[in-house]
Amino acid sequence: MAFEISDPRFAHYVLDNASLEVLADGFAWLEGLVWMGDAGCLLFQDLPRDRTLRWIEDVGVSVYRQPSGFANGQCRDREGRLITCSHRERCLFRTELDGHVTRLVDSYDGKRLNSPNDVVVKSDGTIWFTDPLYGIQNDYEGGRQHSEQPPALYRFDPVSGDLSVAVDDFDGPNGLAFSPDERRLYVSETGDQTTEEPRQYIRVFDVDERGTLRGGDMFHKIEPGYADGMKVDEDGNLWSSAADGVHCLSPEGRLLGKILIPHRVSNLAFGGRARSRLFIAGSRTLYAIYLNRRGAGWP
Repeated sequence: MAFEISDPRFAHYVLDNASLEVLADGFAWLEGLVWMGDAGCLLFQDLPRDRTLRWIEDVGVSVYRQPSGFANGQCRDREGRLITCSHRERCLFRTELDGHVTRLVDSYDGKRLNSPNDVVVKSDGTIWFTDPLYGIQNDYEGGRQHSEQPPALYRFDPVSGDLSVAVDDFDGPNGLAFSPDERRLYVSETGDQTTEEPRQYIRVFDVDERGTLRGGDMFHKIEPGYADGMKVDEDGNLWSSAADGVHCLSPEGRLLGKILIPHRVSNLAFGGRARSRLFIAGSRTLYAIYLNRRGAGWP
């Protein structure tokens, strides 16, 4: 197992006797990992093949939903319901506890969303999601469609039905994660990828008690590659996808170390026993590794 340690703290986060496991292989492009603790399974997307898959220890992979609407990012709300971003349908939908699907939001100010990409739920029940153009720019991840509005980061209140733009100065908002105390929101800017030099770095916003964001300065620039999906651990360290694996960043934005993966990583999720197992989407391969760290969040 190859680790790259940049700060002595990282040596205590990894385990020298816990190897990187290959759980499954042969996918097109993996995305949207979410751990379902009560069901003991991991859900994830084989995005270009328009299907949501389920992995269970000692059982393997099965189809959870197909077609999926070219689903991408997903998470759970405080009631355990699955919140999912759909490229094809250009919407956010919720899978109820009885399996029924509810479309939550698909437009803003009378215009269709672009292609919701990633999503998180705050403890107050509000749903935050990114809406870049990536899923409607080609046929591989959803199908070419016309954009009706610029990319943005949104805040949605499922109780009142209010949808508002939280930040509108992104070129390509992507992965996002709250700090454990929810006073910070990290968002990866992956840029306008039709340009030669897109903006690509992690931004950090301060979150006040009303859910208003301030700041948005550069937190860290991932190298090589760029940050896509991200997760936060119990101590507030940010674990980010990168071209060479998973990078662990301190709350100050310092690179602590890397888990080196032989494929570009798109997404990751903490799960398993005590949420101390990191599941990793490495291009066409699903990996996992046990850490001496627990992921923040629930359930």
